Amino acid sequence: MPSGRHLLQIPGPTNIPDRVLKALGTPIIDHRSPDAAQLVRACLDGLQTIFRTQDPVLIYSSSGTGAWEAALVNTLNPGDRVLACETGQFGAQWATVAKNIGLRAELIPGDWRHGANPAAIAERLSADREHEIRAVLVLHNETSTGITSDIPDVRGAMDSARHPALLMVDNISSLASIDYRHTEWGVDVSVGASQKGLMLPPGLGINAVSPKALEAARSSRFPKNYWRWQEILEWNTKGFFPYTPATAMLYGLRESLAMLREEGLENVLARHARLAEATRRAVCAWGLEFQAENPAERSNSITAIRMPEGHSEAGFRALVRERFNLSLGAGLGKVAGKLFRIGHMGDFNDLMLAGTLSGVEMGMTLAGIPHRKGGVDAALEYLTESLAIAANG
Repeated sequence: MPSGRHLLQIPGPTNIPDRVLKALGTPIIDHRSPDAAQLVRACLDGLQTIFRTQDPVLIYSSSGTGAWEAALVNTLNPGDRVLACETGQFGAQWATVAKNIGLRAELIPGDWRHGANPAAIAERLSADREHEIRAVLVLHNETSTGITSDIPDVRGAMDSARHPALLMVDNISSLASIDYRHTEWGVDVSVGASQKGLMLPPGLGINAVSPKALEAARSSRFPKNYWRWQEILEWNTKGFFPYTPATAMLYGLRESLAMLREEGLENVLARHARLAEATRRAVCAWGLEFQAENPAERSNSITAIRMPEGHSEAGFRALVRERFNLSLGAGLGKVAGKLFRIGHMGDFNDLMLAGTLSGVEMGMTLAGIPHRKGGVDAALEYLTESLAIAANG
């Protein structure tokens, strides 16, 4: 067994703070009690702050995939068309979920190196004169490729096409990590989950829903029971759920929301941006290639790094896991074997990043992966200088 604490630097699940771990161990209470109602309301109110909205937020005991399905079955009808963007594995996978439940999903093809293309979305919607496309599905931050799409530009493209489709956005790997504005950006359904920026285990799926989405839900004919928004929202007004909720996870969520509130959301986002920039400087110093070709689209929660030709991504990750007790993210789908991913979100700080980058640099040397030395130094120099600048105002 390796010594020392395991460094979990995959792009989620992320490290769970001790405060949250302790909260997860709180004794279970009656989920119909006044204490439970206070717990639920604290979680729902806190999530509205993180999504930057006053729209209703719903919590499911589910994965993010369940929250994807909830977004679709509450607003659409069997046979409806949806338009999805192939920004990576999960953009394509959301389209697959849509197909599997009986929707007609059209995928705007992508090269997995760029974000959603607003011009392509506008062109497709403009051609849809009968308004058969009922929803546009976009990942704000594509976990598999480390690419962040410009959601305001996507909303602008939809508005320029004068198309009434709903805008559904997955912000699972950007929630509480990268600036996200559900209401201001005109998003109809936001899909989040617990295991990344919210610093919790997997197990909670989240929907934030606009008035337009709620109106669409009134005419949805999809068979549904567990996912039904209307019943959950009715129960939530009193602080309860129509089913037995994951009470322990709600205790953890209340604590993670308290931690985010204490740090301040703007400070949380600035911390993620700073650590991401340090990571990018290390990658540049190493002379390696980003999966995201456009610098403006490089994620503040995940960095995906392409492996030099002829070198094994799986072998490299196995080496750093065995030698340094460090877990890095694998390449998925079309980029399997072609890249590795560093997650730098959630409960994460300068020294944790320094250790992660040191493990990567030492691992590349041991694995014989061609690179230049000095990536860790470049990251540390940036981190130190940015602290000095902040201290001097």
